[in-house]
Amino acid sequence: MKLTPEQRIQLHGFNNLTKSLSFNMYDICYTKTKEEREAYIEYIDEQYNADRLTAILESVTDIIGAHVLNIAKQDYVPQGASVTILVSEGPVVEVPNESYDESPGPLPSAVVMGLDKSHITVHTYPEYHPNEGISTFRADIDVSTCGEISPLKALNYLIHSFDTDIMTMDYRVRGFTRDINGDKLFIDHDISSIQNYIPEEVKDDFHMFDVNIYQENIFHTKCKLKNFDLNNYLFGYSKDKLSEEEQEQITDSLTKEMDEIFYGKNIKENK
Repeated sequence: MKLTPEQRIQLHGFNNLTKSLSFNMYDICYTKTKEEREAYIEYIDEQYNADRLTAILESVTDIIGAHVLNIAKQDYVPQGASVTILVSEGPVVEVPNESYDESPGPLPSAVVMGLDKSHITVHTYPEYHPNEGISTFRADIDVSTCGEISPLKALNYLIHSFDTDIMTMDYRVRGFTRDINGDKLFIDHDISSIQNYIPEEVKDDFHMFDVNIYQENIFHTKCKLKNFDLNNYLFGYSKDKLSEEEQEQITDSLTKEMDEIFYGKNIKENK
């Protein structure tokens, strides 16, 4: 049932829908030596430590109109960090119509909406291949809200907060709420694809595909960077320090790693 924004807010009681966004990003790097690998991990740990991640999530709370109740953050040894923010209902003001549109959200700007108790979390996972010189960094962010605004409005800001080669995004609406007549609403906004919440200039940089189950209100989008420049994947030096054979070998290793992450399976080399 297609509803206008005015109709959407005419509910019986509180909006009981739970809207969850899972945003996962990957950064890939070639680290030839143990020293390079350790330097990369140290760089990632400094770049995405608990304090910076907390600042990112606090901006997300502004975008979705939440009030911070509690922050738990931790830097781990030897690497990685986690932050969890518990948020509560914000003051209800006039609902901006663009909150319902399939369009990118702000970068960032306060969008104050009504929310029940919800949470935002981030966990980071630096790791490396034991034999092939590949190091990766993954950040998983989950934004779960109850109320009228979708956490998809925070997606544009999250994408711009990380340097990423691959992104996977999942969005799901669970539960139901009731309109003033008592009829159940299992989703309160139109959505055909997560891609509609990503700016065109970002989409131009990525190969993208969707796997959506519309009748279950489940949406999935994967993105992989289109342009490959080896210099962007070498840590501490440029490709002119390598022979053509080394450049080709490293390029093959990196693109294989990216393809395996993007397609979610190991790819066997042709003999």
